[in-house]
Amino acid sequence: MRAAQIIEQRKPLRIGNVPDPTPGPHDVIVKVEASGVCRSDWHAWMGDWAWIGLSPVLPIIPGHELGGVVEEVGKEVKNFRPGDRVTTPFHEGCTHCSNCLSGHSNRCDNLQIFGFSYDGAYAEYVKVPNGDFNLVPLPDEVDALTAAAIGCRYMTGYHGVIRSNVRPGNWIVVHGAGGVGLSAIQVANAVGAQVIAVDVDDAKLDKAMAEGAVIGVNARKDNVVEAIMEITKGGAHASIEALGIQETILNSVLSLRKGGRHVQIGLTTSNESGFVGLPVDVITAKELEVVGSLGNPRSDYNGLLAMIAQGKLNPKSLVSREISLDNVSDVLNDMSNYKTYGFNVITKFN
Repeated sequence: MRAAQIIEQRKPLRIGNVPDPTPGPHDVIVKVEASGVCRSDWHAWMGDWAWIGLSPVLPIIPGHELGGVVEEVGKEVKNFRPGDRVTTPFHEGCTHCSNCLSGHSNRCDNLQIFGFSYDGAYAEYVKVPNGDFNLVPLPDEVDALTAAAIGCRYMTGYHGVIRSNVRPGNWIVVHGAGGVGLSAIQVANAVGAQVIAVDVDDAKLDKAMAEGAVIGVNARKDNVVEAIMEITKGGAHASIEALGIQETILNSVLSLRKGGRHVQIGLTTSNESGFVGLPVDVITAKELEVVGSLGNPRSDYNGLLAMIAQGKLNPKSLVSREISLDNVSDVLNDMSNYKTYGFNVITKFN
């Protein structure tokens, strides 16, 4: 099959033929029809995240946002057959730990991630381990491009909004109007929250307002905390940080009203290496909550897909460009310079 591989960090990916994957007894082979180019792939390409055990052994095929069709199943697979239209979370559960058994597969004790733990979906075919547990059937209304769009960034934004406990009419701030941020904005708007988008790029803020934000704050032009306090008349009920940067994390926490909730989605880069300072006295005095949010558990896909099928959410509107496998290195380079907008999705593999 044809695939793109990271051979060396920060160097162009190698595009060419590699052996087709073969299924074990519980595995499923999926023919990939669409595969998103995610900033997490960029982190793998940059060599980030060694401090949390996510530095892949090279060479590896990246890619963890996918939509496709079942090509082959292992002999023990019961729930899927060739021809089934499917997607899967980027985090694959082991099926048997306490978190998987309690519906929290995104917290799996043995969690594995496409493109980090094993080969991913920048390829014509991908192997999905424990297919009966990890694969998600697609409703007729959700095509492969939409499935790729929800594969990581969108479902992560969706889960982050759920973790925020935001209610209709509440103020919620989203720091970072990239893929995760735009997804969270669209979801928060759909559930009736008033969304403030924060970014340093006016074009991204315009897109954020097109997706449901009521106002945008440019962090290069305005004091973010002061602006949010003025807009909300006392602070936001919830705030999502989607970048993993010390400055934006601090802005997120300080922009909350008493009893507010900060949701941390963004993983840090090498500048922070996993550690940031927090205003602990403010957190204590205002009784703020700080929670983490990772991906979206397999058990929560039914609600997400139902909202998409009913037209209440539209992940495809965030797809800015369909590309070929040969364009991937260019997109990764653009990500280094923050020149990408929305989702770039591979739809041509040969």
